[in-house]
Amino acid sequence: MNDAMSFGIHRLWKDIFVDRLAPSKPCKILDVAGGTGDIAFRIAKYLRNSDGGGITVCDINQAMLDVGRKRASELGFSGMEWLQGNAECLSSIADNTYDSYTIAFGIRNVTHIDKALKEAYRVLKPGGQFMCLEFSQVQNENLRWLYDQYSFQAIPVMGQLIAGQWKAYQYLVESIRQFPNQEEFAGMIERAGFAFVRHENLTFGVVAIHCGHKL
Repeated sequence: MNDAMSFGIHRLWKDIFVDRLAPSKPCKILDVAGGTGDIAFRIAKYLRNSDGGGITVCDINQAMLDVGRKRASELGFSGMEWLQGNAECLSSIADNTYDSYTIAFGIRNVTHIDKALKEAYRVLKPGGQFMCLEFSQVQNENLRWLYDQYSFQAIPVMGQLIAGQWKAYQYLVESIRQFPNQEEFAGMIERAGFAFVRHENLTFGVVAIHCGHKL
């Protein structure tokens, strides 16, 4: 469905996201809502990290983590850690633990985004980097109208035909529209304590990368 909905562009978005993260060795990275490992595997490849050591994948859904762990084993990333946890309360992680915190297409589904952002700030080391990839708001009004037509008219139908799930993909479209726009979300990141907050639009703002640092 990800490939069908985005015409495969989601893979490019994720590649750009990791390029912007630009991790370097040695580092400890926490990838939240990353159950299937898409971002974690890209980070390991970027680092040329043969076993994925130093990368922790956290997800609230154990079934997703099981899929990710199986994929990691098949790819040879035996050093990754897999942690079941809630982004709003990462109680098993100590303060000032990680160099980078990433979350891709996950924060939109968090009930209390402000709590998740404060937890991200807490678990990062001073100087640590917060990076988020999420659906956002198309800036051009004409393109936004076209995007809305595609989203509401086509995506739920595709969800039914490909995955047998109309309601899940109707929710996806609606949740994207309810998520704060680029500037609003940047403000939330700043209120959580992060400095040097900035964002970058991809594909006219269909998605955006937000970044902030813990001083």
